[in-house]
Amino acid sequence: MECNCNKITHRDEQELKSLINRLNRIEGQVRGVKAMLEEERYCVDILTQISAIQSALNSFNKELLGNHIKSCVVESVKNGDETVIDELCETMKKLMK
Repeated sequence: MECNCNKITHRDEQELKSLINRLNRIEGQVRGVKAMLEEERYCVDILTQISAIQSALNSFNKELLGNHIKSCVVESVKNGDETVIDELCETMKKLMK
């Protein structure tokens, strides 16, 4: 598979702010789990927080994927590059593991 390391995506200010806010909340949740471990909190409480983090990451992925389809994928297809469809399918397979 071709490396997409040099591709970039320009995001509008609102999209960028929304994604960064989500990541900041997730980062805070992860720090909270670390603190729970250090405080020797009950395993089930920690696992519950981990589940919440996974849910937050899934929501982040859904937002980013939706934005990707509406912008990058549509633009590439309009420009005649349908390889982006295969890339999207492979990405979705990875996300659904």
